[in-house]
Amino acid sequence: MNIVFVLFDNVTQLDFAGPVQFLSRLPGATIQIASNYGGAVTTDCGFSIIPNTSFADCGPADILCVPGGHGVREAVGDAALIDFVRKQGAQAKWVTSVCTGAFILGVAGLLQDKRATCHWAYTQLLPLVGATHQPARVVRDGNVVTAGGVTSGIDFALELIALISGEDVARTLQLSLEYDPAPPFQGGTPATTAPDILHNLRARVYDKAAAQMESALRDNGMVG
Repeated sequence: MNIVFVLFDNVTQLDFAGPVQFLSRLPGATIQIASNYGGAVTTDCGFSIIPNTSFADCGPADILCVPGGHGVREAVGDAALIDFVRKQGAQAKWVTSVCTGAFILGVAGLLQDKRATCHWAYTQLLPLVGATHQPARVVRDGNVVTAGGVTSGIDFALELIALISGEDVARTLQLSLEYDPAPPFQGGTPATTAPDILHNLRARVYDKAAAQMESALRDNGMVG
């Protein structure tokens, strides 16, 4: 079971770190972390991740996973990365993304006519890459599995592990890694967040970020 994660500069590290921690324990798993030339990629936390392979040397994926982050805006215009994702996704058993990584799948043509999700601040842009937004933390349409924002990558990993190896294996890994979320505050989604907090966050970060994402998709021919 070859599991390939595609990384790029300014990736959200938890989009990657959550799923890889769980999927690496899938029985028979081999993990390949790929960047264009195998070099280090920056994260949004101020440190870098060193992949263990390049696009050229990476083996065919059984599971392809593309995390997100503000770096997606540049990644959708990276021809080498999009070509790699397109070719890997065409033969993978499972094609997956976390957060805004969905837009990399979309630009690669892998979300056409699929139900999908991503981070809540960008869901309105999914139709621009051929997908229909389904409001859910994890969405599966055929062999395509997309997760919402950041922490939902762990939920996606557990659902995929259950599909591949059975619920007992998934439950065992959940216990092993003590995944029992009990946040101190309600408000991890727009529906459960105080309106002023949601408004302020949109105004400070996500209105601009979503506009920049749309512009990046337009620049790469996804929008007329």
